Amino acid sequence: MGLEWDLATDVVVVGYGAAGAAAALEATAAGAQVLVLERFAGGGTSALSGGIIYAGGGTSVQREAGVEDTPEAMYAYLEREVGDAVTPETLRKFVDESPQLIEWLKSHGVPFEASLCPYKTSYPNDRYYLYYSGSEISGAFRDIPAAQRGHRVKGRGTSGKKLTGPLAAAASRAGVRVETLTRVTRLITDAAGAVIGVECNTLRDAPGRVRDRYTRMAKVAAKPGIYYPPLRRALEQRLDRLERRYGSTIRVLARRGVVLSAGGFIANRDMVRQYAPAFHGGLALGTTADDGSGILMAQQAGAAVDHMDNVSAWRFLLPPSAFTGALLVDAAGRRVIDETRYGAAVGNALITEHDGKGWLLADDPLMRTAIGQIGKQGAWFQRGQFETMRRTAIRGATLEEAAAKAGIDPAGLRATVEAHNTAIETGAPDPVGKPAEFTNPVRTGPFWLLDVGIKPSLTNPCPMLTLGGVVVDERTGAVKTAEGHDIPGLFAAGRTAIGICSRSYVSGLSLSDCVFSGRRAGRSAAGEQVSALEKATEGN
Repeated sequence: MGLEWDLATDVVVVGYGAAGAAAALEATAAGAQVLVLERFAGGGTSALSGGIIYAGGGTSVQREAGVEDTPEAMYAYLEREVGDAVTPETLRKFVDESPQLIEWLKSHGVPFEASLCPYKTSYPNDRYYLYYSGSEISGAFRDIPAAQRGHRVKGRGTSGKKLTGPLAAAASRAGVRVETLTRVTRLITDAAGAVIGVECNTLRDAPGRVRDRYTRMAKVAAKPGIYYPPLRRALEQRLDRLERRYGSTIRVLARRGVVLSAGGFIANRDMVRQYAPAFHGGLALGTTADDGSGILMAQQAGAAVDHMDNVSAWRFLLPPSAFTGALLVDAAGRRVIDETRYGAAVGNALITEHDGKGWLLADDPLMRTAIGQIGKQGAWFQRGQFETMRRTAIRGATLEEAAAKAGIDPAGLRATVEAHNTAIETGAPDPVGKPAEFTNPVRTGPFWLLDVGIKPSLTNPCPMLTLGGVVVDERTGAVKTAEGHDIPGLFAAGRTAIGICSRSYVSGLSLSDCVFSGRRAGRSAAGEQVSALEKATEGN
């Protein structure tokens, strides 16, 4: 006796962030009927993000801004930055398609603007929408032609919703069907192991007041709950109770394939402890749905995983741009990293090499410059973070006094500063490779030490997201087993899957990979030569 299906479609997409929307749009364009299953209301972590798309090689936005870039320069930078996360062929395809990716997004209503940020920052304020979003101008990459490749979607504040909103609207116009408040709980396979559908818990038939209440609580759990974990945990318990009481089980047939685009696992603390125990004390950058469910379901179907121990932890030192001239030191007073590096490189160095402890050292003239800059350069949340660091900063008339107050080895700090100053005076390379134009001598007290260590903080958190996931065929997005075989009917995209940024992350690389991999998976799922339905009914 065969399974009974409540719904049927060609392609099922699980999760409706940027990757899911891209997959749905491409599958529909390829002629497939698409049904998206979304636990909440849509948008996912992509909607909470800063809305940065990493793109280059001569995009229309770059050209309008007067930025010169080539695919060769972009490839050279990313090859060094992301390592062997993907094959050279896949990275080349990502780079070569980068200008077209921006045009594809624009064609679906995503807005961009060619306003060039004139200073180094981790995220531009509402005046600027194109900037150096990685480490392109840092010492480790100075031999590669640099270009601004951080394309911020135009919108006030953190503009992720200006990416996901237009994509969802475009999908709706294209005829994509979306079932919200529907949690996919397992993949359904046939006797041969092919994925032919999914089983869900859904509130589609729950009373309207219940659905409204669930939606409101989910929205609060996403934000501001992201900043206050106790609130999120309390709301998650209530959401689970509503699902248990009012939810019903449905099965959905996928005639051609299932695309898993359900995010990463940063919200699953057990999985984080299992795979990346060093990464604690940070802000779980994601929604409640970033619980690893997509990865776990794929594993149950036989999927291989990789890079599960790789978590991106962001400790941004900028703005203000004056802090490119500050020194980041650890408890021994040693330099940590080139201070112009992207925040994920800074966070990774602090956690993996310095026990999560770090202070930003500035002398009084540099600190005064920074105070004068932050109002003009910082977005609202950056101004708040700076003010927190300024209020709690340690000050001392001498380096030794400041170090002793902060718990830093005074002799170590003195030696670090002398080596730094001597390099500037003699024209020698900076001890950690920072470009000379960003170096600044540390001379005039009082000396400031701003705590930038990795620990729980409501006002100055360290955001973290997971980069590992299921292994996929890089040509198709098909999920692979440990033996290297494709799992028929199953595809993955975004942070559920291994992608461009799975080894090293810079701003915009995850979202651009979500769109890149989502489009790939959607096209492949729609183009299955033998449909899952045909496989399921063979021999009946």
